[in-house]
Amino acid sequence: MIETVIKGILIGLFISVPMGPIGMLIVQRTLSRGRKHGIFTGLGATFSDLIYTVIALFFIGFVANFINDNKLLLQLFGGLIVMVFGVFIYTNKPAQHPLPKQYSNGSIMGDFFSSLILTFSNPFILFILLALFARFDFLAENTTIFHNVIGLLSILLGALSWWLLLTFLINKFRNKLSFRSIKLINQIIGLVIIIIGLIGFSYSIILKFFL
Repeated sequence: MIETVIKGILIGLFISVPMGPIGMLIVQRTLSRGRKHGIFTGLGATFSDLIYTVIALFFIGFVANFINDNKLLLQLFGGLIVMVFGVFIYTNKPAQHPLPKQYSNGSIMGDFFSSLILTFSNPFILFILLALFARFDFLAENTTIFHNVIGLLSILLGALSWWLLLTFLINKFRNKLSFRSIKLINQIIGLVIIIIGLIGFSYSIILKFFL
């Protein structure tokens, strides 16, 4: 049981720690709107990862075939979603947000669902999960439902612990930043996310038509 918990936490960390679009989005929202908004953004990403984990465990045969049959379309759609989020962040004006010591009136549920949608737009997380399951020999076919639930909760704990740590560290520096600094950070993060989406979109087209 302890081994299952440790492996689950490690898998949760492995799928969360890389600073992709979601990580950049959490940094931006924590800086400009406060730690609560960063945490709910992380929760949205964690919930999406949990959904994909359940799918990977119980429906992977059907899902893998669907992904393989629609690989290009899914890659292009995921790239577009990422670019749209990047443009949204780039155009955010910190003047619309409160001063560092004030509270934000923004919707934390909006943060949650936008993060969930962005994370869920990348179904290839399934293959990452499968690779990690194989690497850690995680939840074999003969495991009980109880062990499966413990494994899922462990992955959730690993992913969530990273987002909590990240938002805590970012929030420590938030009070020292001016609106101008936050605007510059928004633009940098937005550009990085746009570039990530553009690279993914372009790479899919190159693979399809030129390789």
